[in-house]
Amino acid sequence: MDFIFALIVLVLGGTSLAGSVRIINQGNEALVERLGSYNRKLEPGLRFTVPFVERIAYSETVREKVLDVPPQQCITRDNVAISVDAVVYWRIVDLEKAFYKVQNLQSAMVNLVLTQIRAEMGKLELDQTFTARSEINEVLLRELDIATDPWGVKVTRVELRDIIPSKAVQESMELQMSAERRKRAAILTSEGERDSAVNSARGRADAQILQAEAEQKATILRAQAARQEQVLKAQATAEAIQIIAKMLKSDPGAREALQFLMAQNYIDMGSKIGTSASSKVMFMDPRSIPATVEGIRSIIGEDEGTKS
Repeated sequence: MDFIFALIVLVLGGTSLAGSVRIINQGNEALVERLGSYNRKLEPGLRFTVPFVERIAYSETVREKVLDVPPQQCITRDNVAISVDAVVYWRIVDLEKAFYKVQNLQSAMVNLVLTQIRAEMGKLELDQTFTARSEINEVLLRELDIATDPWGVKVTRVELRDIIPSKAVQESMELQMSAERRKRAAILTSEGERDSAVNSARGRADAQILQAEAEQKATILRAQAARQEQVLKAQATAEAIQIIAKMLKSDPGAREALQFLMAQNYIDMGSKIGTSASSKVMFMDPRSIPATVEGIRSIIGEDEGTKS
């Protein structure tokens, strides 16, 4: 009987000793209670507890975790119903507070996030919920971090995942966007037509300016050419007169030939006047021709007397 009793004691002692050995994995922590009250926290590694007196009350990871917040209905400031869900990244920084300050920590976190999202969405209009997503995330992060601090929790990041308006609101937004696109297209078309008209007007004005400048240059060139022609004719006439004067000096018989030529030119001039487009009636007395020739001869004679 003594042997059996000793064997029972040995077995129970071995079992109790084995039960007092605790291995805490890396990234985890455990809380130890002694006779129902908190005693200490176990860090990662090989740890021991007193059999029948101490127990592991709570063991949890202190690594960062992801909390998936389900979609919920919210009402914006302009009374539009939207569905919002989010993702929250958090971790336990004080395991004692996380266990003793709140019951069912994860459920409390979900309800707190839902309440906070609903409150923040109620402060914004529908358009702001789409354009101010990053600002909303920052506000939620700040508020949730403050609210969960008594629970020994650190909220590291909050991301709104989907913001979905009701079907009626979506249809209204699509109609509004379609009208806005048509409006922008009409504005762009009118601006293009205006620019085209302005460019065409500028092109015509530039063309008229260039044409006027070209006509002005052509007029100047024609005037210069006419003046040059008159100068050349005057020079030719002067040279011809000098040649005739020399011939008259050297050959007295050339005077009659000159008179004949001048009379002939006088007659030809009258015939050209009669055949021109702006012809006029010209009465010429044949008897006046000798007098005209005689007058021309006297002019030539005076010119020779002057030169002599």
